[in-house]
Amino acid sequence: MTTRLLIVSTLDSQEPFGAFTRPFYLGMYLARQFEVCQLGINCSAVDYAQSISIGSRSLKSYIQAIQEAIEEFKPDLVYAQETLPGIAAWLTFSLKKPKKCRLVFDFHTLSAFEYGTRLTSAPNRLNQLAQLTKTYIAQGILINSGKPIIAASQGIIDLIPQWYKTSPSNIYCVSNGVADDLLNISPSDFVDPYQKIRPAKIVAVIAPKTFSFPTNDMSVAMTIKVARYLESHQQDIHLVIIGRDGDELEQPLLANISFTGFLPTRTNFLAHLIYADIGLLPFPKEAVAGGARNKALDYLACQKLVVSTPEGLRGLEEFRDRQHLLVSGYSVAEIANTIIDACANLETYQPLAKAAHQLIQDKYSWNAMAEKVTEILNSVE
Repeated sequence: MTTRLLIVSTLDSQEPFGAFTRPFYLGMYLARQFEVCQLGINCSAVDYAQSISIGSRSLKSYIQAIQEAIEEFKPDLVYAQETLPGIAAWLTFSLKKPKKCRLVFDFHTLSAFEYGTRLTSAPNRLNQLAQLTKTYIAQGILINSGKPIIAASQGIIDLIPQWYKTSPSNIYCVSNGVADDLLNISPSDFVDPYQKIRPAKIVAVIAPKTFSFPTNDMSVAMTIKVARYLESHQQDIHLVIIGRDGDELEQPLLANISFTGFLPTRTNFLAHLIYADIGLLPFPKEAVAGGARNKALDYLACQKLVVSTPEGLRGLEEFRDRQHLLVSGYSVAEIANTIIDACANLETYQPLAKAAHQLIQDKYSWNAMAEKVTEILNSVE
């Protein structure tokens, strides 16, 4: 008999990026090994398994939905990803443990560490402190529950004993992955969306507007500063921010920066990736988020040369400076000058992009990550 797996997450099909990707793609490949049911905010994109859309981020709504799903779907395993779904599942199991059903948590990030890192630079420190306290207690409950935990990076595992003075024995590391369409992408399949900007070199920044976390906002702010620097130093480089528009900016747009707006189709998104010359991850130190940067993996999977700050590679420490990509410092000048060097020497740096692509193929497909998760789920008691 096939094992029944209920995946509980904040999957939101209206925001098909960021936190959406891990539950969606893991669920797609786990559906080959398990009978899967996805439970999330909006699961309309899930066409490979049963799904339940809650339509709300409230704890009460999650608990009610999980209780109903357990009653109707009768899962053998509940795989709860991120803090809110994890707490809702933990409370459900605490109130009335389902018979012969096991619970596994998944940490995309260590939330208290993120809020703590941004505390001194936050516009509203009281609100940031409240979020820090709330998430610290919530994840602490999950860490000390004794249930198995799958973490999206080794960095999360290393931070837990620092923040919680405990080291769970049943914690596993399974990184994020990349979709198959990125690994086999070809420019001939698309029309160049940057034709009007050529012959400038295109530097792409993926930065959609996301719920709650300001990480992408920080990368956009840094990109604008870099564009201002490049305006006076280099005329043939154009920065393109993918996933949002520039209407909210207080200042007029510079001539060397463009916003695509939200790209509604996967094909449009892929075209903007494959025709970019460079993928940029301009995250400052305080822009902490993610166990493994989806944006970095997307760029590297389609053989783009990547320029990143150290923070841009959080969770992807296996990718190294001058072996797979170019790592800059955190200052505007350091990022901008690394971009100038990269654009001037694209052919010279192509071996880096090819080495990164090979590493992605070997170890970072969602299929490979799902195989690791399958082994873990089958082993938990």
